[in-house]
Formats: sequence, C-alpha cells, structure tokens
Amino acid sequence: MNNCTNETVKEFLILAFHTSATGHIALFIGMLLMYLMTVIGNLIIITLVCLVTQLHTPMYFFLCNLSTADITFVSVTLPKVLSIIVTKDHTISFQGCITQLYFFLLCGDAEVFTLTCMAYDRYVAICKPLQYAMLMRKKVRLTMSASSWLIGIFNSLLHSLIASSLSFCYSNEIDHFFCDPKTLNMLSASDSIYRDIVSGVTTVLIGCLPFQCIIISYVYIIKTILKMKYSKGCSKAFSSCTSHLITVILFYGPGIFLYIKPETGHSLEEDKWLSLLYVAVVPMLNPLVYSLRNKDTLDAMAKVKRYLQNI
Repeated sequence: MNNCTNETVKEFLILAFHTSATGHIALFIGMLLMYLMTVIGNLIIITLVCLVTQLHTPMYFFLCNLSTADITFVSVTLPKVLSIIVTKDHTISFQGCITQLYFFLLCGDAEVFTLTCMAYDRYVAICKPLQYAMLMRKKVRLTMSASSWLIGIFNSLLHSLIASSLSFCYSNEIDHFFCDPKTLNMLSASDSIYRDIVSGVTTVLIGCLPFQCIIISYVYIIKTILKMKYSKGCSKAFSSCTSHLITVILFYGPGIFLYIKPETGHSLEEDKWLSLLYVAVVPMLNPLVYSLRNKDTLDAMAKVKRYLQNI
C-alpha cells in the first residue's frame, strides 16, 4: 500500500538526454532540423492533397490524416526538449505533463488506426477493385477517419485521467525527454493493478489488433498479386502499397523493438533514443516516403510548381 495517497508533486523535472555540452549542441541542431522538416514536409503533403484534384482519393485523404497526426505528434514533444536544451529549465507543470501525455497518446492512436485504414484501402483496391468505389465511398472513409480520431480521444482521455489521479511523492524526476506513460507509471507511488489492467487491455485493442489487421490485409494483397498473370500489373499493384508498407515498418519497428528488448543497466537511456525514432524520425520520413516513391505526388508537385510559375 502506498502511504502518500493525498500527496503529489506540482511539477516534474524532465531529465531529457544525458550528454556533454557538445552533444547538447548537436542534439539541438538535429532535433530542430527534424522538427522543421516534419512540419514543413507534412504541411506540403496536406496542401498538395487539398489543392490537386487528382489526389482527392481515399488513400490521400488518409495520408492527410496521417500528416496531421505527425505534425501534432512532434509539436507536443520536441519544442519542450529544445527549450530544455537552450534554457536548462527542466521543469514542466503537472497539468502541462498530463496535457502532453494526452496529445501524445491521441496522435499515436490516431496514427495506428489511420495506418490500418490505409491498409484496408489498399486491400480493397487490389483484392476487390470492382467494388472499390462503393466500399471506399466518401461516407465510409469519413466514418473510418472520424472513428480513428474518436478512439484516440477516448483512450488518451482515459489514460490522462488515470495519470492525473496518481500520487507522485517520492520523486518528480522523469528520466525521459517527454512525459512518457511508461515512465510516469514507474515513477508513481500509487497501486498499479488497475492501471496495469487498463494498460494491458488497451495495448491489445489499440496496439495488437490494428497491427494484426494490417498483416492480414497484406497477406491477402500478396496472395492476390501472386495470382496476377501479367508482371506489369503485378508490379503496378505492389508499387501502390510500397509507400504504406515502408511507413508501417518505420512506425511499428522501433516500438516493437522497444518492448521486446531485454532490460539492461543502460535501459532507460536506450529507451530514450529508441523513442526518438518513432517520435521524431518517423514523422519526418513519412512525407519523403510518400513524395519520393509516389508518382502521383511528384506529378502534383510539378503541377503546383507550374501553376506558381505562371502566376
């Protein structure tokens, strides 16, 4: 039993990265560049999809949702780290920490379900092409998108309410670069059984099930592609999935490795660098993946460029 139920801290100290002064400068420059590239790259994707009619398709509609989640994802975490490096002020208020936790989980959940929606879109496009227009009509994709964000809103609200009710009386030092849910749970003095149950259930429902749906979608996609008689059609079908598949691998890879790797003496510091991959690096790479490997996006960029030149 914890003996400080009615006590809690009013602010936390985010320890961020333990490195030298030179390392902090390099880290600041690197994180600032990643932040700017993420925001600019994803804003370009959103702008292209909104302006160019040839991109008004279900896949690019979901890509807009993914870009929105990525921009918010980095905006609730990286600016605080940059501020810590510059000002040396590691404090964050209790309310600020819970708010950061809420938006972090919201964007993470929205990204998970948006990637699942995109996998379903590719499945329908390749496995049921004649039914594509009906199965992915505007009402359906709006419902799928709204559901992705609503699930994220309710799940992040649940975890934020649980976190806000926890007692933190032994330490207020968060050994991470943001208010990570796992680190907060380790820091809390409150009984953990109920939050462990909630965490386990949500991990299965929001982490494992969508990932399984993506895997199943690609099993059917690959089976359909292998049955195609013409190599040109096979190549075209698979190329339409490549960008999404790369994004899925980039998003899930670091997260899976983070949870399956063995605990070591340097585990916490390793966790920070692994977390930086899916918090900052992956959102930065997503626009590049969809622009460099996608002919439609490149054509849209060229069209906007010609339009601006004519003006």
